[in-house]
Amino acid sequence: MTRRHPASDPLGIAVIGTGRMGSDHVRRIDRVVSGARVAAVIDVDGERAERVAGTVDGCAAYTDPAAAMADDAVDAVLIASPGPAHEAALLQAFKHDLPVLCEKPLTPDAASALRVLEAEARLGHRRVQVGFMRRYDAEYQRLKSLLDAGEFGRTLMLHCTHRNASTPPGYATPMMINDSVVHEIDVTRWLLDQEITAVTVLRPAPSSAAPEGLSDPQLVLFETSGGAVVDVEIFVNCGFGYQVRCEAVGERGTARIGDAHGMYVNAAGRWGGEIPQDFTERFRDAYDREVQAWVDATRRGEVTGPSAWDGYAAAAVCEAGVRAQATGERTPVTLAARPALYGA
Repeated sequence: MTRRHPASDPLGIAVIGTGRMGSDHVRRIDRVVSGARVAAVIDVDGERAERVAGTVDGCAAYTDPAAAMADDAVDAVLIASPGPAHEAALLQAFKHDLPVLCEKPLTPDAASALRVLEAEARLGHRRVQVGFMRRYDAEYQRLKSLLDAGEFGRTLMLHCTHRNASTPPGYATPMMINDSVVHEIDVTRWLLDQEITAVTVLRPAPSSAAPEGLSDPQLVLFETSGGAVVDVEIFVNCGFGYQVRCEAVGERGTARIGDAHGMYVNAAGRWGGEIPQDFTERFRDAYDREVQAWVDATRRGEVTGPSAWDGYAAAAVCEAGVRAQATGERTPVTLAARPALYGA
């Protein structure tokens, strides 16, 4: 348990990283979330940190996470820096016993994620919530409730679609697993309450829109500990927008989410809806609910949401997925023993 935060005082949050996600979280905490304030921002680019801090009253700017965490105004930490910097920031937060919301990935590989997991387990209590925001999306939450209720019997399969309009320069094939399919990895484990035990990746002839050297699209197959099979179409240069869907197939029924198109228009002899162009638009409300839930739990002296174990398990499945991409072979997932801190 964390200490209960005084009801009259806003939670002082240090945001590490002021890039796209970090800056958006600064805006979110300052303007959307209740019960919290941005006490500090941290970035290796000092000028950028000062610039972002200048948008929030009473916000300090730092280039060193350790110095920010030693600030008495900081009660909790939100990590939105690049993945390779997460381990050091998490371990530093543990030294101060600070609650952390860490954007995915927990760390970029299973070995470092396991080190974080073990360090938190030594504390004897949870400090980390991992930023798998789809768990806070209204449609995913409805699907989770439906599956948990058991109306359709055992879930046999999940059919998932994950499409991006385009990729930035430097985007490489392993990123399709590590940056994109990682979300389907987490929602599979969450929706089914099962671990992923093996990954297979099928690679059709690349789309003509795929940058040279990028194998896009791909079909990723998961097997789970409960005998379910999950397929994920990952298509990161589809050209028309950002689209995420999930259909659960049960013994006595099916349910699908992700078909909403926002406004529906009839004009000029045509009808149609709107397709979001990126994840920040599609999951804006989920990010808001995620951060609010983290703030509320922290103020109560609790840590909820996706755990360090979830971050570690996702990293281990990602590693198996990248190997399966390279070899074309079914690749088993190996997990360490689950510490008692994270339940059975």
